[in-house]
Amino acid sequence: MTQLSRRGLLTGAVGVGSAALLGSQWSRLIGADIPGRYDNSLSIAILGTNQDAAARKSLVDAFTAQHPDIPVRLQAVQGADWADFFAKILTMVAAGTPPDVCVVATEGAQLFAERLAEPLDAYITRDAAEVKNYFDDVHPSLVEAFMYKGSLYQMPIDFNAANMYLNTAAMERAGVAYPATNWTQDDFLAMARQMRSSADTGFIPFYWTNRLWGGVVPWLYANDTSFLTEKKADGGQWLWQQFYPGQEDTYSGGYLWEASNASDPRVLESFEFLREVVEEGLGTSPAQGGGNELVGQFSGGSIGMTPAGGYWVQGLTEAGLAPEDYDVAYFPRGRSQRHQFGAAGYAILKTSRRKDEAWEWVKFCTSPEGMSLAFTKPDTTPTRRSMCNEALYAGKGPAHWKVFYDTLDEHPCAPIPAPPQQAAVETALIKNVLGAVTGSAGALPGALERLDADLTRALEA
Repeated sequence: MTQLSRRGLLTGAVGVGSAALLGSQWSRLIGADIPGRYDNSLSIAILGTNQDAAARKSLVDAFTAQHPDIPVRLQAVQGADWADFFAKILTMVAAGTPPDVCVVATEGAQLFAERLAEPLDAYITRDAAEVKNYFDDVHPSLVEAFMYKGSLYQMPIDFNAANMYLNTAAMERAGVAYPATNWTQDDFLAMARQMRSSADTGFIPFYWTNRLWGGVVPWLYANDTSFLTEKKADGGQWLWQQFYPGQEDTYSGGYLWEASNASDPRVLESFEFLREVVEEGLGTSPAQGGGNELVGQFSGGSIGMTPAGGYWVQGLTEAGLAPEDYDVAYFPRGRSQRHQFGAAGYAILKTSRRKDEAWEWVKFCTSPEGMSLAFTKPDTTPTRRSMCNEALYAGKGPAHWKVFYDTLDEHPCAPIPAPPQQAAVETALIKNVLGAVTGSAGALPGALERLDADLTRALEA
């Protein structure tokens, strides 16, 4: 397609005597009718619908009350998932209409850090006294997840670890008790078998999804491995020394996932464990995608156990479950009991002309007031420890709701593997999981070889 310059387009219009066009269509020609292009508002992009943006009105109003000189415009960007959302943000950047601030989850944190986001180091150092309360209240593992090569690009506001949800009716029918905090994968198998033997046709003890969060990764982490190699970057001491003194040697400049680890024998062990779970009929063949159907199946009593995070409490409540109808436990132990989590926060885009105003938004949204306005119900886990309390879960949360935040304290935890090439990496993983866990034991090594090759190509792209 021929590319026309703006000057060429205007010249052509005048050449045909289209003065009316210049008058009536000027905004379209120069792009002024594109929301945000010549708008003095601070543009905040979120994943969701206009209704989701409207639900944040109280947050915007409270920010505006403190900063009447900073008008804010929330921009809802619909996407099937985070990858789709990030692709649309990239399109907005290419079109010259990027937001000033964007909500970014773990899946896109390193993509944004490498290509789009402004590091927060200078702002945090300058306003250390103002943000100290935030770091005092937030577990350092969550902060480290948004470090990249020594700089911090986001201050996370919410997270979800992969815990194990339990259907209490299925437990009572099977005569099994709530598991110990250090329960093992053998304990998990024993519980699943008892649930199955005591249930009617149509019941499945374990349901899981084929995706990056909550799929095969929790089992890999619990076996002290992953499908990608994992290293930690140098740096970050400017933050750890300032806000987490005495823990400088524990935390780093961020995670680096730079190569496939699919050939690790422990990866084979984890896949074989899941393959046997599926073969024995204890678990489903992993469904691809999210948990909309899963909520209905779990609330209907046809599922015994499934991985999910604190975000599920509100969904189960709306599906009609009472707090005593289910519970939550730590993920079962393999070689270790390392847990995975995903988190999200606001990133300031490099292209923004309002970076100082954007920083004020980030500070407000991570303050106690801002986060209290943003998280009024248990549809995620706030990163502030003080907010994960009885008031949040009253009348909705399961008996062991403290597991949601205590996971960070009681077990080693790490973010889901999400390098800058995350979209291609997740595609490679999802493509190969189903065949690996539904085939024969003899076919599994070949399936992992294909996974290794696909991951290598994804990382080299």
